Amino acid sequence: MQWIIRFSGFVSAMLLMIVLAPSLQSFHPAEAIRSYSHIDGHIRLPGRHISVTVYRRAPTFRNAAGCEPITGSGDVCDPSLVHVALTLDFEYLRGSIAAVHSILQHSSCPESMFFHFLVSDTSLKTLVGSTFPKLKFKVYYFEPEVVRKLISASVRQALEQPLNYARNYLADVLEPCVRRVIYFDSDLVVIDDVSKLWSTNLGSKTIGAPEYCHANFTKYFTAGFWSNRLYSSIFSGRNPCYFNTGVMVIDLVKWRQFGYTKRIEKWMEIQKSDRIYELGSLPPFLLVFAGNVAPIDHGWNQHGLGGDNVKGSCRDLHPGPVSLLHWSGSGKPWLRLDSKQACPLDALWGPYDLYRHSA
Repeated sequence: MQWIIRFSGFVSAMLLMIVLAPSLQSFHPAEAIRSYSHIDGHIRLPGRHISVTVYRRAPTFRNAAGCEPITGSGDVCDPSLVHVALTLDFEYLRGSIAAVHSILQHSSCPESMFFHFLVSDTSLKTLVGSTFPKLKFKVYYFEPEVVRKLISASVRQALEQPLNYARNYLADVLEPCVRRVIYFDSDLVVIDDVSKLWSTNLGSKTIGAPEYCHANFTKYFTAGFWSNRLYSSIFSGRNPCYFNTGVMVIDLVKWRQFGYTKRIEKWMEIQKSDRIYELGSLPPFLLVFAGNVAPIDHGWNQHGLGGDNVKGSCRDLHPGPVSLLHWSGSGKPWLRLDSKQACPLDALWGPYDLYRHSA
């Protein structure tokens, strides 16, 4: 009976791939040299040891015909570049590598992309450079003590890690010449051309994200928050909706101008004393931005595929188009695949995995 259930899940995933196939052909794909090679030997990093070099070298992706020529030197301040930011740490490294791979594979102009990696260990720069030899990127060390004293207990320990809050500081960490950035979590894959997301019109707003106004917004804050008029009045005159912070387009110029990092930190300080929410780094973003978000199509964050924050149960896709698959929640596809307890949709993450098990 067990093998029947697993086979059924596999068939469901394959059928879904067929359904999604047209969306993967809606743009001119990059010309990719798909000559995989293996990086052999051991990698030793301070305080960590990856027993074998477990990441295959990614193919080299080239711009398709029709891409705008890079107007400058291709360095971080080149105005023709598309900027993407992710975090890198040892626990989620496999997910981050798969995310980058998926972005490059589906980009029509991958040579015009610049990646910003906020890291817990700068030695990860070597691994990234070996896995993506032609990638334009820069590594930034995020000092945990910057935010550690502001972090309060959450429903899941992973949500309490300092690097989970690095997105709050992108405007401070990235060079002033970087005026806009796409932020991605490490547990997602992109199956559409990211330039479509980059071209989002933010209007007067500082961030853009898919919003979910049907969600029960009140559940993201405690009863004590809603009963405190001083706190709850922050939403007066706004129509706040839930949005997931794992996919955001951010206007860094406006962020710096209006000092949003300090505003987020202020709410985190209040949380330490008054316990106004239970869920990690999301609620401070809701407090500052909910009701003032430029809407983005829901297809750009098919989130929740990791299940809930406790059991990590299997989830289905939301209705509608799919440009990005996001395993938010406690269940991560690489762990479930390795344990032979995968959910049907985890099969869609597998093709982007560059991890190679030791022999």
